[in-house]
Amino acid sequence: MTPEKKNQRRLRNLALLSLLLLLVGGTFAFQAFNQRAINDRLRENIPGGRVHDYYNRDTENKDVFVENYGNVPLMARIRLSEFMEKRATGDTDFTPIVNGTIRDQVNTWTVMRPSETNLNTRVGDSAAFNTYANLTFGWTRSGQDAPWFMPTFNRDNQDLMTASAGHARDWVTSTATDGVTDGATHPGDGTDAYWSSGDSFDNSGPVWPGEEVTHDAAQNLQQDRAPMTISQWAALPNNLKVGNFWVIDHQTGWAYWANQLQAGETTSYLLDAAQMTAAADNIPGEYYYGIHVDGQLISPDRINDFLAADPDYTHHADLSDFLTAVQNGSIDNNWGNPGPDDDVQPDQINFSIMAPGTIFTMAGEQYRYLENQGGGNHLIIRNNVTTALSFDVQNDYLDNWYTGVLASEVRAMVQPVRENFATGNVESDAIAWLEAWRWLPSNIDDFPEVAADITQVDTSGTRRAFALSLADVARLSGSGRAFPSRASREGSGSMWWWTRTPAVPGTSAWDVNRGEMSGMLSNRATNNISAVGGVRPALIIRQ
Repeated sequence: MTPEKKNQRRLRNLALLSLLLLLVGGTFAFQAFNQRAINDRLRENIPGGRVHDYYNRDTENKDVFVENYGNVPLMARIRLSEFMEKRATGDTDFTPIVNGTIRDQVNTWTVMRPSETNLNTRVGDSAAFNTYANLTFGWTRSGQDAPWFMPTFNRDNQDLMTASAGHARDWVTSTATDGVTDGATHPGDGTDAYWSSGDSFDNSGPVWPGEEVTHDAAQNLQQDRAPMTISQWAALPNNLKVGNFWVIDHQTGWAYWANQLQAGETTSYLLDAAQMTAAADNIPGEYYYGIHVDGQLISPDRINDFLAADPDYTHHADLSDFLTAVQNGSIDNNWGNPGPDDDVQPDQINFSIMAPGTIFTMAGEQYRYLENQGGGNHLIIRNNVTTALSFDVQNDYLDNWYTGVLASEVRAMVQPVRENFATGNVESDAIAWLEAWRWLPSNIDDFPEVAADITQVDTSGTRRAFALSLADVARLSGSGRAFPSRASREGSGSMWWWTRTPAVPGTSAWDVNRGEMSGMLSNRATNNISAVGGVRPALIIRQ
């Protein structure tokens, strides 16, 4: 090839290369302007609630509850008033059983006020009705969890009409008090269990006040516990004070739902029946008996409306705290008890209302409350860890602390536990975990002796301090329990602490870790001595 042809080929190749580079370069030249998205919502928060009253004169069934048909939470209260009058054969006029009450003036009817300790016993003027009518509060049926109802068709939140079914008479529809006039505003005959799963109702027409739609039967919330007075509520453990149940201020008669009623939810029954007694059936002549149901609903930001002064009665002293707890969704763990840093004597503490995980200070030591074991027995653990103690000397330290350091007034409350725990042992590699960071063992039952090592009172045992077992720590961990989080397992000041469960006997043992391994269940050598971990005494006390 001549030099001239070589130059021509070189120039052609350079031109092709330049073109190729332009093409390649062009694949990386990119522009993407104005890629946009909008995520938005236009929502109207519409409150809406309806009191349901299903009543049947023939069967004496009476169901009273509240439905939230809106899209925001509500707080609810209901007050019952009663009226009764009798007329003997041959008499012209009726005589009310409570002086000053008048049948056609409902505002004069007697507020149902129960005793402080028993909803089934009325007090004050209301006591006159004990002889003639029995009210059944709450709802329980063997083998069933909650009743069914038909949701309201009336979704006008400015309409004060109730969803009254059967022989129940809505006050807006009719103010008659003659015992016969109809005034229902809702489908159903008022008998028990009229609605069930799969039922529906077509309100075309409309047949009943409200929207011309078809509704399916829905289920009430299951009651967490039976209705109670506010004094009985105050005695509940603090972690149980908010829930799906009714609480009656026995001083005013107002019954409050102990939870925010969320959108689409319906309370359990406040009242399930109103049955006349044999004494009423044996009245010579005739009688009239009626119950007035007054329901009030508010948004959770308006609890002061429920705290407004009652013209006739005084709210219970705990009502403000009760309403605040419902508003917040919980109550402070130390409610009804001294604060976590208030150093008090044992008789100044009410252990029965303590929630698991509560921190308290007693006779110079700070503790964490672990659980109510029933029978007045309570499991607690010291919040602080005594450092620089190995597993090998743990039992000696616990004995010395109990006899020489623990205050005598606390020692007097301590209950006996097993003299020698049957701990069993399990190596670290044998345990499987529900979470990657060794929070809860998933197969502890595969090691029966380890799983069975649960601390309980043993009347044939010894009153003493002890270390928790691996099984204790596991069962006391989780939401609503003594150790709800990894950090809550650590001792005060982010300290690790020994359990009493060996991993390899004489070589390693289980501990609750700290720092980056916060709350993890891990192993370390039994002769390990550390400035950031050690022994954490536990006790079972009785009050």
